[in-house]
Amino acid sequence: MRHYATSPLHIRSPEPLKTNAWLSLQLRYNVRARAAVRRPQRPILPNTEAENVTLSTESDVNKFLESIELPGIGRTIAEVGRIIGAKASAGAVQAQIELGFPAHSRIDDYRAHIAAAISAETGSDDINIVLSTKIVAHGVQRNLKPLGNVRNIIAIASGKGGVGKSTVAVNVALALAAEGASVGLLDADIYGPSQPHMVGLAGKQPQSEDGKTMRPLVAHGLQVMSIGFLIDPDQPMVWRGPMVTSALQQLLHQTTWQDLDYLIVDMPPGTGDIQLTLSQQVPVSGAVIVTTPQNIATLDARKGLAMFRKVSVPVLGVIENMSTHVCSECGHEEPIFGAGGGEQMAGDFDVELLGQLPLDARIREQTDSGEPTVLADPDSVAATAYRNAALRMAAAQAAQGRDYASKFPKIVIEES
Repeated sequence: MRHYATSPLHIRSPEPLKTNAWLSLQLRYNVRARAAVRRPQRPILPNTEAENVTLSTESDVNKFLESIELPGIGRTIAEVGRIIGAKASAGAVQAQIELGFPAHSRIDDYRAHIAAAISAETGSDDINIVLSTKIVAHGVQRNLKPLGNVRNIIAIASGKGGVGKSTVAVNVALALAAEGASVGLLDADIYGPSQPHMVGLAGKQPQSEDGKTMRPLVAHGLQVMSIGFLIDPDQPMVWRGPMVTSALQQLLHQTTWQDLDYLIVDMPPGTGDIQLTLSQQVPVSGAVIVTTPQNIATLDARKGLAMFRKVSVPVLGVIENMSTHVCSECGHEEPIFGAGGGEQMAGDFDVELLGQLPLDARIREQTDSGEPTVLADPDSVAATAYRNAALRMAAAQAAQGRDYASKFPKIVIEES
């Protein structure tokens, strides 16, 4: 398991929490955090009408910490992490918290937010917060087992082609890597592999030391594998379903992935026999559906979402791509492909809308050049939208059930 530790923050005489720039910036393409659920104001102790409240037990501290909702995520600490230790004594509060998703760029913001919440609740002027992250394996389909060296496989899928699924997959993978995770990218689109070109590895071939396994190629910190590395770029894949399934299994299992927190799988478009077979044979811990806003796209995307549910793969959420276009000359904003389709779909299926991404010519240009937007222009509106979507996706994965199959010993029944 990977650990990402951070230094503690010691706060005295806390000032009111200032809104961080990344929170205050209201990007038109970012999804608003879910409205905080109004909870009854329960005092930790009976004397909460006093200006300073003393937390009496470790249980009191834990309960309060678990109820804190992290900004930009819309989930509480209890949902996406755990309290390793917490105590309060003589007006001081100490806590050690472990989050289940990578958040390198947000750790300081989360720590300040938690400290401010404690200060507002207790009036304490001595707060010590240690915040770290640990990414663990989560459950997969009942009849499958997770890969030993890959903690989580997340499928990026769509009901149809042309919605920008591959572009979303590579940018989400890069965003997770930037947050401190170890990430791999598997191009499962056997008929139309595009990831070699998108990550700047076109024409490269993987190496094999034993003739049975392959080392993944590395680009921009990602471990990458694709059928595109093994065939001529102009060679058509005239294969039937069983051959495609066999090829994907070999790419997945015969690649020597190196200790991955996440393997992002760029799935082929559609919901036919091939996609159903892949979702039944690849141990997936979560899926994300990519769609554009118009009805024609969401009609097919809904089928893709239903397919994953049929095979017991948790759907982490929906990403609406090409949400709106802003004219680079005059600044006019126009929803070329309609509006609200992804949001309505997420509401109908009771899943999270992870992000609404812009339609921007620069995204196409950067991806064609082998340097996707998150890497080429990290401070742009589009890159910020990708990073926010990736963070919400990882938090949704952290909220899923963990995999405990590997923790139990193998039981063997012998006849006497």
